[in-house]
Amino acid sequence: MKKTLVAALCMFAATHALAGGIEQLHQFLNGTRTARATFTQNVISKSGKAGQKASGSMLFQRPGKFRWTYEKPYSQLIVGDGSKLWTWDKDLNQVVVKPMGSALGASPAALLAGDDDLDKNFTLKDAGEQDGLAWLDATPKTTEAGFERVRIGFKGGLPQAMEVRDNFGQTTMLTFASFERNPSLGADNFRFTPPKGADVVGE
Repeated sequence: MKKTLVAALCMFAATHALAGGIEQLHQFLNGTRTARATFTQNVISKSGKAGQKASGSMLFQRPGKFRWTYEKPYSQLIVGDGSKLWTWDKDLNQVVVKPMGSALGASPAALLAGDDDLDKNFTLKDAGEQDGLAWLDATPKTTEAGFERVRIGFKGGLPQAMEVRDNFGQTTMLTFASFERNPSLGADNFRFTPPKGADVVGE
Protein backbone atom coordinates (compact mmCIF):
# COMPACT_ATOMS: atom_id res chain seq x y z
CA MET A 1 0.00 0.00 0.00
CA LYS A 2 2.79 2.40 0.96
CA LYS A 3 4.70 1.63 -2.24
CA THR A 4 1.57 2.30 -4.30
CA LEU A 5 1.01 5.63 -2.54
CA VAL A 6 4.64 6.68 -2.99
CA ALA A 7 4.51 5.72 -6.67
CA ALA A 8 1.32 7.72 -7.15
CA LEU A 9 2.82 10.76 -5.44
CA CYS A 10 5.97 10.53 -7.55
CA MET A 11 3.87 10.27 -10.72
CA PHE A 12 1.84 13.34 -9.67
CA ALA A 13 5.02 15.31 -8.93
CA ALA A 14 6.56 14.36 -12.26
CA THR A 15 3.40 15.30 -14.16
CA HIS A 16 3.26 18.69 -12.41
CA ALA A 17 6.95 19.33 -13.00
CA LEU A 18 6.60 18.60 -16.69
CA ALA A 19 3.45 20.67 -17.23
CA GLY A 20 3.99 22.72 -20.38
CA GLY A 21 3.82 26.47 -20.64
CA ILE A 22 0.36 26.51 -22.23
CA GLU A 23 -1.06 24.23 -19.54
CA GLN A 24 0.42 26.37 -16.78
CA LEU A 25 -0.92 29.53 -18.44
CA HIS A 26 -4.46 28.14 -18.50
CA GLN A 27 -4.15 26.93 -14.91
CA PHE A 28 -2.94 30.39 -13.90
CA LEU A 29 -5.80 32.16 -15.68
CA ASN A 30 -8.43 29.77 -14.30
CA GLY A 31 -7.29 30.35 -10.72
CA THR A 32 -6.33 34.03 -10.80
CA ARG A 33 -8.53 37.09 -10.43
CA THR A 34 -5.90 39.57 -9.21
CA ALA A 35 -2.11 39.58 -9.00
CA ARG A 36 0.77 41.67 -7.71
CA ALA A 37 4.51 41.47 -8.44
CA THR A 38 7.74 43.43 -8.82
CA PHE A 39 9.69 43.35 -12.05
CA THR A 40 12.99 44.19 -13.69
CA GLN A 41 13.14 45.07 -17.38
CA ASN A 42 15.95 44.84 -19.92
CA VAL A 43 15.68 45.98 -23.53
CA ILE A 44 17.87 44.32 -26.17
CA SER A 45 18.23 45.95 -29.60
CA LYS A 46 18.05 44.04 -32.88
CA SER A 47 21.88 44.04 -32.98
CA GLY A 48 22.01 42.46 -29.52
CA LYS A 49 23.07 45.61 -27.69
CA ALA A 50 21.63 45.96 -24.17
CA GLY A 51 19.70 49.13 -23.47
CA GLN A 52 18.61 50.85 -20.30
CA LYS A 53 17.45 48.70 -17.40
CA ALA A 54 14.31 49.56 -15.46
CA SER A 55 12.39 48.22 -12.48
CA GLY A 56 9.11 48.72 -10.73
CA SER A 57 5.88 46.96 -9.75
CA MET A 58 2.68 45.80 -11.37
CA LEU A 59 -0.88 44.95 -10.38
CA PHE A 60 -3.74 43.57 -12.40
CA GLN A 61 -7.36 42.64 -12.02
CA ARG A 62 -8.84 40.42 -14.68
CA PRO A 63 -10.29 41.09 -17.10
CA GLY A 64 -8.60 44.18 -18.50
CA LYS A 65 -7.49 46.31 -15.56
CA PHE A 66 -3.85 46.83 -14.64
CA ARG A 67 -1.38 49.24 -13.08
CA TRP A 68 2.25 49.26 -14.20
CA THR A 69 4.63 51.49 -12.22
CA TYR A 70 8.19 52.23 -13.33
CA GLU A 71 10.27 53.44 -10.39
CA LYS A 72 13.88 53.30 -11.67
CA PRO A 73 15.67 54.88 -13.50
CA TYR A 74 12.67 57.08 -14.36
CA SER A 75 9.14 57.50 -13.02
CA GLN A 76 6.26 56.45 -15.25
CA LEU A 77 2.79 55.12 -14.53
CA ILE A 78 0.58 53.11 -16.91
CA VAL A 79 -3.01 52.43 -15.85
CA GLY A 80 -5.61 50.44 -17.76
CA ASP A 81 -9.02 51.13 -16.23
CA GLY A 82 -11.00 48.82 -18.48
CA SER A 83 -11.96 51.48 -21.03
CA LYS A 84 -8.97 53.84 -21.27
CA LEU A 85 -5.21 53.43 -21.15
CA TRP A 86 -3.43 56.20 -19.23
CA THR A 87 0.34 56.79 -19.40
CA TRP A 88 1.82 59.45 -17.12
CA ASP A 89 5.40 60.63 -17.48
CA LYS A 90 6.10 62.28 -14.15
CA ASP A 91 9.23 64.13 -15.27
CA LEU A 92 7.44 65.72 -18.23
CA ASN A 93 4.12 65.92 -16.33
CA GLN A 94 2.49 64.66 -19.49
CA VAL A 95 -0.44 62.24 -19.69
CA VAL A 96 -1.24 60.27 -22.85
CA VAL A 97 -4.71 58.70 -22.91
CA LYS A 98 -5.97 56.19 -25.46
CA PRO A 99 -9.12 54.07 -25.72
CA MET A 100 -8.40 50.48 -24.81
CA GLY A 101 -11.18 49.06 -26.95
CA SER A 102 -10.28 45.82 -28.67
CA ALA A 103 -6.58 46.73 -28.65
CA LEU A 104 -6.05 45.03 -25.29
CA GLY A 105 -7.11 41.69 -26.73
CA ALA A 106 -4.02 41.38 -28.91
CA SER A 107 -1.53 43.02 -26.53
CA PRO A 108 1.06 41.25 -24.34
CA ALA A 109 -0.88 42.42 -21.25
CA ALA A 110 -3.88 40.38 -22.41
CA LEU A 111 -1.97 37.15 -21.90
CA LEU A 112 -2.06 37.69 -18.13
CA ALA A 113 -4.64 40.41 -17.48
CA GLY A 114 -7.13 39.90 -20.31
CA ASP A 115 -10.08 37.57 -20.67
CA ASP A 116 -9.97 33.82 -21.28
CA ASP A 117 -10.46 33.98 -25.06
CA LEU A 118 -6.76 33.80 -25.92
CA ASP A 119 -7.23 31.52 -28.93
CA LYS A 120 -9.18 34.30 -30.65
CA ASN A 121 -6.19 36.65 -30.64
CA PHE A 122 -3.11 34.44 -30.32
CA THR A 123 -1.58 31.28 -31.68
CA LEU A 124 -0.11 29.49 -28.66
CA LYS A 125 2.71 26.97 -28.79
CA ASP A 126 4.67 25.18 -26.09
CA ALA A 127 8.34 26.20 -26.30
CA GLY A 128 9.97 23.60 -24.05
CA GLU A 129 11.98 24.06 -20.87
CA GLN A 130 14.86 26.48 -20.37
CA ASP A 131 16.54 27.83 -17.22
CA GLY A 132 14.15 25.78 -15.09
CA LEU A 133 11.06 27.39 -16.65
CA ALA A 134 8.34 25.97 -18.90
CA TRP A 135 7.95 28.37 -21.83
CA LEU A 136 5.21 29.14 -24.31
CA ASP A 137 5.23 31.24 -27.45
CA ALA A 138 2.26 33.47 -28.26
CA THR A 139 2.00 34.95 -31.77
CA PRO A 140 -0.69 37.58 -32.41
CA LYS A 141 -3.15 36.77 -35.17
CA THR A 142 -3.42 40.42 -36.23
CA THR A 143 -0.65 42.33 -37.98
CA GLU A 144 -1.69 45.48 -36.11
CA ALA A 145 -0.54 44.19 -32.71
CA GLY A 146 2.80 46.04 -32.88
CA PHE A 147 4.88 43.01 -31.89
CA GLU A 148 5.91 39.71 -33.45
CA ARG A 149 5.91 37.34 -30.50
CA VAL A 150 5.63 37.01 -26.74
CA ARG A 151 7.33 34.29 -24.69
CA ILE A 152 6.24 33.57 -21.12
CA GLY A 153 8.14 31.33 -18.71
CA PHE A 154 6.26 29.59 -15.89
CA LYS A 155 7.38 27.78 -12.76
CA GLY A 156 5.07 26.26 -10.20
CA GLY A 157 2.05 27.68 -11.97
CA LEU A 158 3.23 31.30 -11.79
CA PRO A 159 4.73 33.50 -14.52
CA GLN A 160 8.40 34.18 -13.85
CA ALA A 161 9.54 35.86 -17.06
CA MET A 162 8.19 37.45 -20.23
CA GLU A 163 9.94 38.36 -23.47
CA VAL A 164 8.30 40.63 -26.05
CA ARG A 165 9.83 40.94 -29.53
CA ASP A 166 8.51 43.97 -31.41
CA ASN A 167 8.18 44.51 -35.15
CA PHE A 168 11.57 46.27 -35.26
CA GLY A 169 13.49 43.32 -33.85
CA GLN A 170 13.85 44.82 -30.36
CA THR A 171 13.25 42.48 -27.42
CA THR A 172 11.96 43.59 -24.02
CA MET A 173 12.79 41.09 -21.28
CA LEU A 174 10.84 41.13 -18.01
CA THR A 175 11.62 39.12 -14.88
CA PHE A 176 8.99 38.93 -12.13
CA ALA A 177 9.59 38.51 -8.41
CA SER A 178 7.44 38.37 -5.25
CA PHE A 179 4.50 37.25 -7.40
CA GLU A 180 1.25 37.13 -5.38
CA ARG A 181 -1.88 35.49 -6.71
CA ASN A 182 -5.30 36.89 -5.72
CA PRO A 183 -4.25 39.62 -3.27
CA SER A 184 -6.94 42.06 -2.13
CA LEU A 185 -6.59 45.14 -4.36
CA GLY A 186 -8.59 48.35 -3.93
CA ALA A 187 -10.52 49.73 -6.90
CA ASP A 188 -8.53 53.00 -6.68
CA ASN A 189 -5.49 51.16 -8.03
CA PHE A 190 -7.18 51.00 -11.43
CA ARG A 191 -8.38 54.59 -11.64
CA PHE A 192 -6.36 57.55 -12.84
CA THR A 193 -6.95 61.29 -12.60
CA PRO A 194 -4.45 63.52 -14.43
CA PRO A 195 -2.39 65.59 -11.95
CA LYS A 196 -3.10 69.31 -11.78
CA GLY A 197 -1.27 71.17 -14.52
CA ALA A 198 -0.43 68.04 -16.51
CA ASP A 199 -0.44 68.23 -20.30
CA VAL A 200 -3.10 65.70 -21.40
CA VAL A 201 -2.70 64.34 -24.92
CA GLY A 202 -5.28 62.30 -26.79
CA GLU A 203 -8.47 62.97 -24.85
